[in-house]
Amino acid sequence: MASDSSFDVVSKVDRQEVDNALNQAEKELAQRYDFKGTGASIEWSGEKTVVIKANSEERVTAVLDVFQSKLIKRGVSLKVLDSSEPKASGKEYRMESDIKEGLSQEIAKKIGKIIRDEGPKGVKTQITGEEMRVSSKNRDDLQEVIALLKSADLDVALQFVNYR
Repeated sequence: MASDSSFDVVSKVDRQEVDNALNQAEKELAQRYDFKGTGASIEWSGEKTVVIKANSEERVTAVLDVFQSKLIKRGVSLKVLDSSEPKASGKEYRMESDIKEGLSQEIAKKIGKIIRDEGPKGVKTQITGEEMRVSSKNRDDLQEVIALLKSADLDVALQFVNYR
């Protein structure tokens, strides 16, 4: 009797990699000539929020570009960043970027619908908290589901773990 094979769909962020990217961006801001005297800075504000400050709206977006390039080099998907618009705060501009983690119920339901509509028959999904278990009797079907989800245009970074 064949048992079900399964894997979990999660959306996790390696906090250490994000922290390293932030530190590299800080160093680059301190060294680059075009950021001298602009008050440009990037730092953590709480557990999952990065605050960017500078003296103009263009500088804030330039700092965000530097941070995004460091994230890409470290293998962190830009889909984990949820950036607000730059806002004037006194003489400086501020932008907050939240680090998104976990699958919301809405996203999990959307993934389940994609698997039901376009995936192979006989594949079952189950939402548990901030992750989703996908199971099937056929391992090839699971491989097909992974390929399907990788090609789907979702606004979250997905990882596939606990493949058995």
